[in-house]
Amino acid sequence: MNVLFLCTGNSCRSILGEATFNHLAPPGWKALSAGSHPAGQVHPRSLALLNREGISTEGYHSKSWDNLPVTPDIVVTVCASAAGETCPAYLGPVLRTHWGVDDPAHVTGSEAMIDAAFMQAYRVLRNRIEAFLALPLAELQNDRARLKMELDHIGTLS
Repeated sequence: MNVLFLCTGNSCRSILGEATFNHLAPPGWKALSAGSHPAGQVHPRSLALLNREGISTEGYHSKSWDNLPVTPDIVVTVCASAAGETCPAYLGPVLRTHWGVDDPAHVTGSEAMIDAAFMQAYRVLRNRIEAFLALPLAELQNDRARLKMELDHIGTLS
C-alpha cells in the first residue's frame, strides 16, 4: 500500500510525513510525498529535525504530484485549511483524508520559536502516523469505508 502525503510546496509537512511514515511503517507499506506547486527544495529545518530524530533523510526531495513513481492507495493532505491554505485536490480512485497541520515554514520570530513550530508539526504528524499504524491494517484494507472513517478521525488528533 502506498500513502501519499500531499501539500502545496512539498518542503516541510509532507516531507516530515513521508520520512516519518517510512521510518515506522511495516513491510508492504510505503509513503511518498509531493506538492501541487513544489518549492524545489526541502526546508533545511525539516532535514535537521529528521536527523535529530534518527530518521534518514536520504533521497527525500521536493517534487511534483505530476511525476509520482506509483499510484497512491491513500492520499493524506496536510495543509492547514483553518489557516486559509487551499488543499490540492488529488484526482484519481484513491482514499482521501485530511490531516491539517500548520505550516512551520511560515512562522516568524526567534530561532527557538521557529524550531518549536517545526517540532510541533513533526509531533502532530508522528502521533497521527503512529495511530494510523496501530490500526488493524490487514483487516481495514478490505473495508475502505471503515478505513476512511478511522483516517478522518486520526486527522483530528493533536
